[in-house]
Amino acid sequence: MIKMIVFLGNPGQQYKNTRHNAAWMCCDLIAEAKGGNWQKKFKGSWMSSGSGEKRVIFLKPETYMNRSGESVSSAATFFKFAPEEILVVHDDLEQGFGVISFRTGGGLGGHNGLKSISSHLGTKEFHRFRIGIGRPVHGSVSSWVTSRFSRDEEIHLNLILSKSAEVIMESTEKDPQSILEDKIKIIP
Repeated sequence: MIKMIVFLGNPGQQYKNTRHNAAWMCCDLIAEAKGGNWQKKFKGSWMSSGSGEKRVIFLKPETYMNRSGESVSSAATFFKFAPEEILVVHDDLEQGFGVISFRTGGGLGGHNGLKSISSHLGTKEFHRFRIGIGRPVHGSVSSWVTSRFSRDEEIHLNLILSKSAEVIMESTEKDPQSILEDKIKIIP
């Protein structure tokens, strides 16, 4: 069972509502629905939802993407969570905009946040929920991920984030791999 959900993003106003912060936007929807109180610790912000076996920790590392593992390993150690009890929500260049999917282990796809988490946990065998942001047609990847969504994409963004939030919360009550084994394209 998933006991900690990590939402990757970058702190700072200049990164708010950018592609790299799609997971933080999703987290904000979940937190609003759950009504929890955020606390500062583990080089990030965290909150708890539920109790007993149904308790889930939500974590937003605030170390910048490429150092996310510092926050994740600190929280995992404190709460005594194994890597297989952790779900990392992140943006994914290799999936088109509007595509979401679940994965356990495997390659890191060049994602610096995932590389940092893998390095700090000592394994790639944690769960991932990927929110597709697509690849740029022109220009650099770093400029793309730190850019805002286009006006056309923003029309569909809330639907994508809402569906993502729904699937993520389902993963806390079931075997995560049974939730979303195939890619789902949310928009036509």
